[in-house]
Amino acid sequence: MTGKFAAICSELGIDADPIMQGLGEDFATALEGDRKKAFLSSRGEHYNARIIADYFNRCGLETRLVLPEEIGFTVGGAFLSARVMAESYANLEALKEEPRICLMPGYYGITREGEVAVLSRGGSDLTGGEIAYAVNASLYENWSDIDGVYEADPRVIKEADVIPRLTFKEIRLLSSKGFNVFHFDAMTSCKKRNIPINIRNTNRPSAAGTMILNERVPEEEVVGIAKLDNMAYIYLEKEGLGEAIGFTEGLLGIFNSYGINTYHYPTDKDDIAVLLRKEDLSGNINNLRAEIEAKLEPDVIDVVYDLAILSMVGIGMRNNSYAIADAIAVLKDHHIDVEMIDQGPAKISFHIGVAQHHADRALELLHRRLILEA
Repeated sequence: MTGKFAAICSELGIDADPIMQGLGEDFATALEGDRKKAFLSSRGEHYNARIIADYFNRCGLETRLVLPEEIGFTVGGAFLSARVMAESYANLEALKEEPRICLMPGYYGITREGEVAVLSRGGSDLTGGEIAYAVNASLYENWSDIDGVYEADPRVIKEADVIPRLTFKEIRLLSSKGFNVFHFDAMTSCKKRNIPINIRNTNRPSAAGTMILNERVPEEEVVGIAKLDNMAYIYLEKEGLGEAIGFTEGLLGIFNSYGINTYHYPTDKDDIAVLLRKEDLSGNINNLRAEIEAKLEPDVIDVVYDLAILSMVGIGMRNNSYAIADAIAVLKDHHIDVEMIDQGPAKISFHIGVAQHHADRALELLHRRLILEA
């Protein structure tokens, strides 16, 4: 790592000695365990910020380096998945009056005890969102290495385009179903203050990117299609389970006790299906099945593997359900069986399960029919 930073400093014409000295001292830390992991993993953001601040000032851009440990960007909880504390906002609000460019490293904060802790993966997005909220920014630009949020996975659908505008609700739904382009927690605070978020590409600054807003005019029915691969579902049948108070809560509680995240649980009068990642069943399925049978006594319990879930999202679907009919029809025309279908209660999303080996073809067909031809 020291060689990488030395090369960057040399290329930018910055004095590397303070950076190299700081790195040497940091690498010699006496911290142990998660404290050490958190501290060392924060150093990339820390020293990149120091280098960029030096470079900006060298170029005549008056810049203030704002370090979390100096401004009081306070976090709590676990050292490797910290959460932002309320007092951070008051501390950050002072930046509103700063006439210079303020540059702050993302991803980490400081505990009330003065120790470094890092946010979860994507924590730099979260840092930016929290700063935007604290200063009540008119816009939060999030620069990454992609042009924005695509209509579908561009690795599968080459003709997929960038979605120009999304609501916070739409990006939340897409993110929860496989669109891993932005840390959702970074949006939460911005949504509270109606701060638009613009996702842009650092390597293509001319691209407009995707704007995330509280509201947009619902022109399109479907704006994006997410795909979750390698899913499974556990199916339970028991007479009257839909009327049994606490049955669903008890079932989901069993999954929670195994640390298993569930995605959907469509239910009917006498049956329920719980969707989850197939890998989460590895090493758990026998014990899980036994506990469900012992506690809930279902008449039937079955496990279906190798499923892909395709999720269509768009606030324009509130006004009609034609997209669902079109989706079923195009899959039927190409002999792709629907293993599961579920509509979200807000009527702005629906989810279709197909066999994993049909997933990419189904995504291609649905993208063409529901987005390109709509």
